[in-house]
Amino acid sequence: MAHDAPQATGPSKLVIRNIGLMLSGALERPILDADTIVAENGKITAIGRYKDVDTSGATTIVDAHGTTVAPGLIDSHVHPVAGDWTPRQNQSNWIDSYLHGGVTTMISAGEVHMPGRPRDVVGLKAMAIFAQRAFWTLRPGGVKVHAGAPVIECEMVEDDFKELAAAGVKLLGEVGLGGVKDGPTARKMVGWARKYGIQSTIHTGGPSIPGSGLIDKDVVLEAGTDVIGHINGGHTALPDDQIRCICEGCKAGLELVHNGNERSALFTLRTAREMNELNRVILGTDAPAGSGVQPLGILRMVSLLSSLGDVPAEIAFCFATGNTARMRELDCGLIEVGRSADFVIMDKAQHSPANTLLDSVQLGDLPGIGMTIIDGIVRTQRSRNTPPATKIPEIVAK
Repeated sequence: MAHDAPQATGPSKLVIRNIGLMLSGALERPILDADTIVAENGKITAIGRYKDVDTSGATTIVDAHGTTVAPGLIDSHVHPVAGDWTPRQNQSNWIDSYLHGGVTTMISAGEVHMPGRPRDVVGLKAMAIFAQRAFWTLRPGGVKVHAGAPVIECEMVEDDFKELAAAGVKLLGEVGLGGVKDGPTARKMVGWARKYGIQSTIHTGGPSIPGSGLIDKDVVLEAGTDVIGHINGGHTALPDDQIRCICEGCKAGLELVHNGNERSALFTLRTAREMNELNRVILGTDAPAGSGVQPLGILRMVSLLSSLGDVPAEIAFCFATGNTARMRELDCGLIEVGRSADFVIMDKAQHSPANTLLDSVQLGDLPGIGMTIIDGIVRTQRSRNTPPATKIPEIVAK
């Protein structure tokens, strides 16, 4: 079972040089004209040309050998329970396996698969605070898991949200997975959550687990959550006219998940593009779930949306990085000075018919991951899950 990854024990300076392509994660400028990144003590301090930045005193030097560096991928929709084990599939090391798929940050949409999950107010608050505390302390493989997302019930009052926020809880689990399934009650509680700085997500579509139910456009729009969870269904999607109504009727995040309806995901993408609001599109896996655990789920969504959704690959990567970081108010997800030094280093898979990594993704292939870095520390080298990369980075000094 993957335990807490080691942290830097003293001052650290990472230099990544010879970068062939740098993806920023930002829609407004997805490709950066730079070949070197410098990070000190886990934060990015310089981005530019090697000759123009201060690389002296590096404690770790990575030669990218002309490969692509992107922000670490963010999974906006996971369901963790206890450390790096999930009872849903009775599988260990699933978070560490996601790291090998380039995911460096995860957002809990509720710890809903906890055996015997309490539904009473005292119990659900206790479980949320426990999960928030546990994953604040534990970082499997170094992955940052933002957990502690209570599933709200009708008996809750405003003081419950105040108490949760004071304890450090910053997320609600999917509205609709518990007893709150109507618009007016949801809107009232989402308002309380927002008042105390807690971000909200709503279940969208047909039921996914016992106790959940259909959440249609009327409930979604009246609830007014910050994120429309799995708008492409988890697993069963709403009709296209309802999806369009949701897209047009609010400004919330449009979350597309691997464990949803792929056709509906492409429909949502087209709708967002027609509205000139691709900044609202974010990606998740909605796992662990009945469909299993998908370590390459975010990469697959990037490839799907690029190849079948006719979106440039560098833009599709923004859905899994900068869009989510900005919407979720995270300090990662963008390659810019001051942000967390979380990176995934990739190249086109061996024997891909494409000439470049971006071309290969646009053709529908998965890239090969050669290295992941979190907080300026190398966490993995060549991925055990992706196809082998044509070129791989190398640690040349420590």
